Amino acid sequence: MDDVTDLESLPVEQLIEMIREKTGAGVNLSFPGKLLARQIGRRVRPRNQRIVKSRSAGDEHGRSRNAVIEGDNLQALASLYRERGQVDLIVTDPPYNTGGDFRYNDKWDEDPNDPDMGEFVGSDDPAKHTKWMKFMYPRLQMMRAMLRPSGVLAICIDSRELFHLGQMLDELFGEENRLAIINWQKSYSPRSDNRHVSTATEYVLVYAKVERVTKTGLEVRTEAMDAKYRRRDGDRRLWKSGDFSGPKARTHQGMVYGLQSPFTGEIHYPPAGRCWVYPQREAKRILEQWGVEYKYQTRDDAKTRAEIAGVDEADVRAVKALVLKTPLTTAKRAAQKKLKEGPWPEIYFGVKGDGRPSLKRYLEDVKKGRVPITYWADEPIDEPDYFGDISWDHEESGHSQTGVTELTSIVGSGHGFETVKPMKLITKIIQIWCPPNGTVLDPFAGSGTTGHAVLKLNFEQELDRRFILIEQGRPENGDSYARTLTVDRLTRVITGDWQKEAHEALGGGFTFKTLEKKVDAKTLLLMERDEMVDTVIASHSGSGHRRVAELIPLGDEKEPYTYLVAKNASNEGIYLVWAGAGSNTDLTEEAYEEITEEADAAGLAGVYHVYSRRNLIVTDDVIWYQIPDRILSDFGLDVRSEPFTEAV
Repeated sequence: MDDVTDLESLPVEQLIEMIREKTGAGVNLSFPGKLLARQIGRRVRPRNQRIVKSRSAGDEHGRSRNAVIEGDNLQALASLYRERGQVDLIVTDPPYNTGGDFRYNDKWDEDPNDPDMGEFVGSDDPAKHTKWMKFMYPRLQMMRAMLRPSGVLAICIDSRELFHLGQMLDELFGEENRLAIINWQKSYSPRSDNRHVSTATEYVLVYAKVERVTKTGLEVRTEAMDAKYRRRDGDRRLWKSGDFSGPKARTHQGMVYGLQSPFTGEIHYPPAGRCWVYPQREAKRILEQWGVEYKYQTRDDAKTRAEIAGVDEADVRAVKALVLKTPLTTAKRAAQKKLKEGPWPEIYFGVKGDGRPSLKRYLEDVKKGRVPITYWADEPIDEPDYFGDISWDHEESGHSQTGVTELTSIVGSGHGFETVKPMKLITKIIQIWCPPNGTVLDPFAGSGTTGHAVLKLNFEQELDRRFILIEQGRPENGDSYARTLTVDRLTRVITGDWQKEAHEALGGGFTFKTLEKKVDAKTLLLMERDEMVDTVIASHSGSGHRRVAELIPLGDEKEPYTYLVAKNASNEGIYLVWAGAGSNTDLTEEAYEEITEEADAAGLAGVYHVYSRRNLIVTDDVIWYQIPDRILSDFGLDVRSEPFTEAV
């Protein structure tokens, strides 16, 4: 455990959690500095987000919904308080601790707001795993806090930190919320990067915030999948053979029963651990379509059914078998006639009648998609029962070189990226776990693949997902590629102006923001007007607490306003009475009159959301927000002491 004196600074609920962790059963993760890492997320300060219009791109709607934020991702996540609990999917690709790919500053243990970026952690650093976990733990805490109850985190990793990351996620999210460990093929030829086994794959760990309310979507069906459905028996509907058994025999013993074939007279049972998918009454109705009659009959088969269900014979339920009432000789003639003439009933016994019970699965009854599996390959695997641990072949997920080639096609060579996650991989994750109008967050945005994938899906499927990308770039090299590479890629796919060749414009847009001053009462009261405008737009959560407000900034050099700064989705204006420290910062009668005039000129509704230091008038059409209190509150800070008011 870390220094015991640090316990004094922890809130009661976290102390209780730690006691449970130490005294409870199961495996607990421990590493030097863990206690400090758990506190960092509470102590990091939010920052003012300055809008850089020259780096923003696209249409007004896209700019109001999507954002690229330049800066440290821990500070950025703290600054996105109004988005907390609102994000549907976080998909991200953090540094893998491969040596020289992430920095760590030991001062962050005491002050996570220290501006020094720290030193690169080398592959020979004996504390590299500890530093990586101390770096990731508070970020994972923040990511979890950003998700809706139904939200999902999909995080890419390689074998170096796979087990450490999995342990941290099991602890923070709970093992019961682990949806999948996806193994995707990053290359399709052997690599000489290991003395023993070539590393051709990497991983995506997928966790739900609350598994029971999380929905996993379907992938788009392919022509090859639909081609498997035919009319081999003269049926007017396309169908293919399916399994007549399903899982969970132990809990569905009433559907573990003997079933007699009308062709051979053999009594069939489900395979071990499985049960028939239809209850007896429904199965009887379908089987009698073979021109025979069935009845329920008690048989001496308790031992057989107990073995199938995986229970003791004494605990197996009493279930009758479904057997022929029609004499077998007569049943054979009727069934063979139906087999020849067709169409066959939904439950059939093979194309010659001598097989086990099978189920006709009709194409029109299949969902408009397919259940995703953890093995992402081009093999025809349909309807798995669960995710579990699976792999995606490069045909399903793309490979790293594809990602590099895609990036080069868009922005040209010389971008400096040797590995880039392929569009196919990120697109697939978004399709599965983000609803059509949901929000996707990427705290390690890199070249902007996630944003590109959202724009592409929106264009192709006429959807309206939004994205928030966070990227710091390499400021130590004078290369803040958040504002160069990331912005360049997104702008080019929005306009269709790729470096190598022209492509269809995807449309959409984004606003570019950069993190600047720490947010506190003193800093707010000393801000110039342009700084305060950006701060209001970044923090505004509307009159309904914690409701994310998508604002469209208004006013520029050509059409300046004295007070109007933005409008919301209800066409109501957001107004700021603030000309800078030392000037008028109060809502007066004169300011109110000019605000109403600006609203009329801009064609806005007669409801005025006004930020000011004081309110000196009384009127029902003004929703007033006090500076600095309301801004501090919308950044998640307590007005009195300014620590975070909500645990991460």
